[in-house]
Formats: sequence, C-alpha cells, structure tokens
Amino acid sequence: MIDYNPKEWFKYIFYFQKADTVRKLTPLILTIGVYSAVVAYLLIVHWHFKDSTDLKNISIMHSLLGFVISMLLVFRTNTAYDRWWEGRKQWGSLMNSSRNLCLKINALLGDEYEAERAFYRSMVPNYAFSLKNHLRGKYLSEEFEETSLVKRSFLTIQDHVPNQIAAAIFAKTIELQRKGILLPENVLLLNNELESFTDICGACERIKNTPIPLSYSSFIKKFIFTYCLTLPIGYVFSLHFLVIPFVMFVFYILASLEVIAEEIEDPFGEDSNDLPIERICNGIRTSANALLK
Repeated sequence: MIDYNPKEWFKYIFYFQKADTVRKLTPLILTIGVYSAVVAYLLIVHWHFKDSTDLKNISIMHSLLGFVISMLLVFRTNTAYDRWWEGRKQWGSLMNSSRNLCLKINALLGDEYEAERAFYRSMVPNYAFSLKNHLRGKYLSEEFEETSLVKRSFLTIQDHVPNQIAAAIFAKTIELQRKGILLPENVLLLNNELESFTDICGACERIKNTPIPLSYSSFIKKFIFTYCLTLPIGYVFSLHFLVIPFVMFVFYILASLEVIAEEIEDPFGEDSNDLPIERICNGIRTSANALLK
C-alpha cells in the first residue's frame, strides 16, 4: 500500500505511480484514439458527411445511457471498496485479538514458564504471517519463527497452514490447562481470542474466494466498450477532429473506474492499493515481543 498525504493536491495531479490507471490503459486509450481518428476522417473528409441528423441523434442515446453507466460504475466501485474495507476490518480485528491474547498470556504465565511464553510470543505472529501468505497462495518459510516446541518441519505445507498453527496454539493452551498451569476459567478467558483467529481467516477467505459474478463484470466491460465505440459517430459533427481527445478522455475515466474496482476487490495481494498486511503482521510480531518479553 502506498502511503501519501491526502491534503496534497498539486503533487498527485502530476504523479503517476506504477499502479496508475494511465499506465495500464495506455494501449487501449491509444487504440480508441486511432479508432476515433479513422471515424472522423471517414465521415468528414472521405464521405463528406458535413451534417447528418440521423447520426447526430446518436448523441441523444449517449445522454440517456450516460446516467445508466454512471450508476453501474458507482455501484461497482462501492461494492469493491466494501470488500477492501471489510478486509481491513478483519485484519484490524486480528491485530486486536493478537494483542489481547498476548496480554492475557503475559498475566497468566509467570517468568518461570519461559518456554511457554516463548511459544505464544512466536506462534501468534506466525499465525498472522501464515494467513497473509495463505491469502496470497504461497508459503515463505523464512517468515516462520521456530520455537523449542514447534519447528518448521512440523508443518504440512500442502495443507491449510493457518489452521495448523491455530490448532497448535489451541492444543498448547489445553495442555497447559491439563497440567494445572492454567485454570479452566483461564481457558475460558482466552477462548474468544483463540476462536477469533479462525473466524477472521474464514472471513478473509470469503472475500478472497468470492469475486464479483462474471456476468456482471463482463456486462460492465461490454457496456463501456460499446459506449465509447459509438461516441465518435455521435459527436464528430459538433466537435470535428476534437472528438479524438474527447473520446480518449471519456474512455480513460470510465475504464479507470473499472480497473480500480478490479484491483481493490481483492485487497490481500501485493498491488499498490492493496491492504498493508505485511505492516500489520510486523506490528503483531512487535507487539507480541514487547508484551511477552
């Protein structure tokens, strides 16, 4: 995720980062520009259509459909942003649950239980990092911090790694209760945080694995494409060759909204506008080390 100051206007008007829609859409924008130039040349120069009432009526269609396409894109953008914000809330909840669990473990386990404290100090951040990598469809062994009780070799990489780590944390908690180190009411005190890990994982998987329906996304792309293809025909007689930059700009605006929505509807990746989950994972590790040192 890119950090920026939202109060700065002039700087970001002329700033084009790697993920900017201009870079992604440049080939299509140039193609639309060439198409508009060909249409303008054929209608004005080659066929000498100086004035055509029938073709001019196409601009009325654009006026009518402009409201429809704007409503579709607003709904599309809001839906994508809801997914982005829901993902951010889930990772905020993971941060809170991790801190609360470490706070409680710190109070319940004294310094004489250093091995057990070290277990939670490492495994709680390990869960966050494993969830991040799980959502990105990969596994980074160097991000797993080993303890004297759990080694990297204990994990089955082909299976659900976050579930394995959550199971290990829960099993360790039950073991401490059986040994009498933790009382049954202590386990009940920890239960909400332990359950929340799996709940958060399930919510993130729901966002990740349930994209917008294909028919809806395909319809919006077809609508934008058809709308922009007919723009030169409707406005060439009033704008003449100025219709070329006009159509290119309209296509840039409409297509950019769809591209932005596509990027943020899966907020767990590594794009510039995705969630800063690596920073959150590092924050969880820092908090665990500070609380259980």
